[in-house]
Amino acid sequence: MIRLTIDQNRARVLGISTQELATFLNTVISGAAITTYREGDKQVDVMVRGAKEERVYMSLLKDLAVPIGRGRTVPLAQIANLTYGFEQGVYWRRYRLPVITVRSDLKDGVQAPVVSAQVNAKLEEIRAKLPFGYRIDTGGAVEDAGKGQKSIAIVAPVMILVMLTALMLQLQSFSRLAMVVLTAPLGLIGVVAALLIFNVPFGFVAMLGTIALAGMIMRNSVILVDQIEQDIRNGSDPYEAIADATVRRLRPIVLTAAAAVLAMIPLTRSAFYGPMAVAIMGGLVVATVITLVFLPALYAAWYRVQRPALV
Repeated sequence: MIRLTIDQNRARVLGISTQELATFLNTVISGAAITTYREGDKQVDVMVRGAKEERVYMSLLKDLAVPIGRGRTVPLAQIANLTYGFEQGVYWRRYRLPVITVRSDLKDGVQAPVVSAQVNAKLEEIRAKLPFGYRIDTGGAVEDAGKGQKSIAIVAPVMILVMLTALMLQLQSFSRLAMVVLTAPLGLIGVVAALLIFNVPFGFVAMLGTIALAGMIMRNSVILVDQIEQDIRNGSDPYEAIADATVRRLRPIVLTAAAAVLAMIPLTRSAFYGPMAVAIMGGLVVATVITLVFLPALYAAWYRVQRPALV
């Protein structure tokens, strides 16, 4: 930096004020708009500033001619003392604390959480030796995912309570409620497989897709269980009711799942919604197949339904 210390006595004798000197230097070095030029429908500022030598070569700044009125000029060195030095750079802060941020680009085929885990393992020795008041935090995608998980964890109890209440109103049985809830984790099989195949990280958006997927799976389970109960109330044998309900509800469940999967295909190319679409597609495909096979078997085992004896 260049610091100017103005000799106020000399400046007053020459008839120039500090404000006038500052305005002159700003005009010479940075430029000042004096008028505008209209070009079509646009107005372009016309700037006035010093010659290139006066603006680029700071060693000539002391010889800059400062006007003092009546056509007279004096060198800048006559009214100001120029000193060269350094000043403190910009303090970047995080949570109101000074911080040094280290960033990097990732090569293809590597996810940010994987790299963060590898780097954190090597930083443990450095963290153990840091003086009091210093720390190393992880940011980026890992930090964003942590914030998202905390926001979901806050409302998760209310969400689960409302979901269980709605299921209880529909099923009106604790045993059937437990049976339907047990089918929700089946989607994780497809979610994990799809994320591995497409090489997509399980971040905050993918977690939202998994939560939505659990609702879709339980909806299919409620449809199937309700159909079985209706057939049993209508006089069908429990074993036959399980088989017939599964066959009759096969097409609606498969078609709704296929519609949801096809609707997610355009989102797979999105940088933001891609992980959510992949998670829903993979989980819904696998969970639909497993639900149609696992849930009838679970219902039969839960209520000890036996195959009727052949006559």
